[in-house]
Amino acid sequence: MSLRINDIAPNFKAKTTHGEIDFHNWIGDSYAILFSHPKDFTPVCTTELGYMAKIEEEFTKRNTKLIGLSIDPVENHSGWAKDIEETQGHPVKYPMIGDTDLAVAKLYNMLPAGEVASDGRTAATNATVRSVFIVGPDKKIKLTMTYPMTTGRNFNEILRALDSIQLTAKHKVATPVNWNHGEDVIIAGSVSDEDAKTMFPEGWKAPKPYLRIVKHPK
Repeated sequence: MSLRINDIAPNFKAKTTHGEIDFHNWIGDSYAILFSHPKDFTPVCTTELGYMAKIEEEFTKRNTKLIGLSIDPVENHSGWAKDIEETQGHPVKYPMIGDTDLAVAKLYNMLPAGEVASDGRTAATNATVRSVFIVGPDKKIKLTMTYPMTTGRNFNEILRALDSIQLTAKHKVATPVNWNHGEDVIIAGSVSDEDAKTMFPEGWKAPKPYLRIVKHPK
């Protein structure tokens, strides 16, 4: 069964570069970004891990933890981390899961349940282990994305989406196409005009009755 938005993110215990974790306990009261990789020492993933290391502070400001995953032993991750820092200029400080038995990849529907772990697996064998999950403090999935191996992920978009997810969790608004933090938002369709007058006393622009545009909530 595939995972959908608002499903509880499956819990797991796993070995990481920061020791063994229980995923739900590790998340705690934070948001979390789980992003996976088909193999250590792969070129596109090297750039992705380096960029996430570069912008980790931005996620920290948003009460969000980062955790990577790769279908390789934890012991291999330290050598890869050295390459990442050397080539991308930023040390990887967030934990990396060693998913050698494919348990997490299969739990999150990144690989078929019938797949088995072996040292002979290649990045191509694990091509679908290229997913991103945003998980909330309530342990529910807020966003999922999967990319092909040859297309580097846009983690600026993940950060932008996280801003929207956190804003709309606090205020009864939605964010329009290409929205960025600080820009105008849309009053949620679940809010009546009568209630909107109380919630947004400064009023709104409405090119259509169902499209009510207001300033970014403070």
